[in-house]
Amino acid sequence: MKRGKKYLDAVKTFDKAAQFDKEEAISLVKKNAVAKFDETIECHIRTGCDGRHADQQIRGAVVLPNGTGKTVRVLVFAKGPKADEALAAGADYVGGEELIPKIQNDGWFEFDVVVATPDMMGVVGRLGRVLGPKGLMPNPKAGTVTMDVTKAIEEIKAGKIEYRLDKANIVHVPVGKASFTEEQLSQNFDALFDAIMKAKPAALKGTYLKSITLTSTMGPGVKLNVTKLTNVQ
Repeated sequence: MKRGKKYLDAVKTFDKAAQFDKEEAISLVKKNAVAKFDETIECHIRTGCDGRHADQQIRGAVVLPNGTGKTVRVLVFAKGPKADEALAAGADYVGGEELIPKIQNDGWFEFDVVVATPDMMGVVGRLGRVLGPKGLMPNPKAGTVTMDVTKAIEEIKAGKIEYRLDKANIVHVPVGKASFTEEQLSQNFDALFDAIMKAKPAALKGTYLKSITLTSTMGPGVKLNVTKLTNVQ
């Protein structure tokens, strides 16, 4: 993969094989986020889980204290008073059955998170094939299948992110923007790390966290010292 000059210059500023304390890693990632736009700072956590086993799955959500720095568009599947409640709470789109052809046939995806009341899951289930691969399917564990649509919308708008294992058993999540202060990024990382530690599957044998890397959208990844992090817990 061909890398740009800025990326190659950034790589020279530190030892890519080294592991850093959280504060050092955040500082390096911020310093190397030199693109002309406000880069997203992402955290990639490689686990020792085997997601093929249901009892080793990791899935949940956490509210980042300083938000993600991104405006999140929320689609709510609800009807009657719950639809009115969703609109009042600030949902960007609210609807039901009529949205199925729009999403399924017209490829409409002007939303980032989908919330649904339990009674609408029969309708939403018909969109499983299109929402599932995009990670947009509402899920009770993530708090996106709920009767309390107001709370769900408020938390999402405030910076709630969902985490889950991908096929390689890695968790990929945003922890803020390059414009955030180091303290804001540190607080967001701590909230995420605490949630991931609490989500450790009881059935897991062996190492839980194999590596943690922080990176900006266009910058190189910086490895964290996992041993130090887990010992602090």
